[in-house]
Amino acid sequence: MKENHNVAELYQKITGEVSKVIIGKGEIELSLMLGLIAGGHVLIEGLPGTAKTKLAKTFANAIGTEMSRIQFTPDMMPADITGFYIYSPNLEPRFFKGPLFANIILADELNRTTPRTQSALLEAMQENQVTIEGKSYALPKPYIVIATQVPAGGEGTYQLTDVQTDRFMLMIKSAYPSSEEEGEILKRIDSIDQPEIKAVTNPEEIIRIQSLVKQVFVSQDIIQYITAIVTALRNDSDILWGPSVRASISMYKCARVMALLDGRDFVIPDDVKKLALNTTVHRIRIKPEAEMDDITPQHVIERTLQKIAVPKI
Repeated sequence: MKENHNVAELYQKITGEVSKVIIGKGEIELSLMLGLIAGGHVLIEGLPGTAKTKLAKTFANAIGTEMSRIQFTPDMMPADITGFYIYSPNLEPRFFKGPLFANIILADELNRTTPRTQSALLEAMQENQVTIEGKSYALPKPYIVIATQVPAGGEGTYQLTDVQTDRFMLMIKSAYPSSEEEGEILKRIDSIDQPEIKAVTNPEEIIRIQSLVKQVFVSQDIIQYITAIVTALRNDSDILWGPSVRASISMYKCARVMALLDGRDFVIPDDVKKLALNTTVHRIRIKPEAEMDDITPQHVIERTLQKIAVPKI
């Protein structure tokens, strides 16, 4: 399909703009695109100084959408992000929209605020709306929350609840650059500090692509492959509890986008294999005795992929 190739070309244009500023973060760029087109949200974990915030801001500029950045702090209240009413004598109450009313929400250092404020994001992420004093307000489309967090246990952090992390379609880690990448950053630092990022698309085109991705064909064999992976993870002897149904849905939706970005109108097993880690790793809890043996969710996912038979297409 010609439109599929156009989407693949658009993705190359977006990454081309992002690469003016960001070096060596191709996997995160892909995750942001997957989340945007699939209608999900992305959680990026990494230490300070690993380009989490800069990447999200550059991505928003490249796709020409309105972005709102929220720097989370321990003293932040839910109304600070959702919005609030102001009442005055003899006047109708006025509603002031919070920063959640934008296309791309950069929730910076989400785990530095309290669970009460973290939970204010849940309705926005799940239903694309916020409710204040009993009245619901629709959020703009397209809509994506790109949250960053420092590793759990860092100074002044509150671990995200399982309910919260389950709302993220994808989770990916942002590591320090390699020595070669860091050298390239230093050579290009002047242009990186003052980049000229062009918007290569717009919200209307993103919404059109979101509709187009529903036409990508997913065979019954692929569906069974997805469910086999998720079921095996739930039944693994080292797992305290496994991924929810949202993991299967995330894998399915993102696989269709992966095919579209590759210029195809059908999903192949490699699409699913590439997505298995980032769609399930944050939805898995390891048994304490397994953690003592240095078993991680990544280990369990990798051995599960090796164990499950790959369908022939």
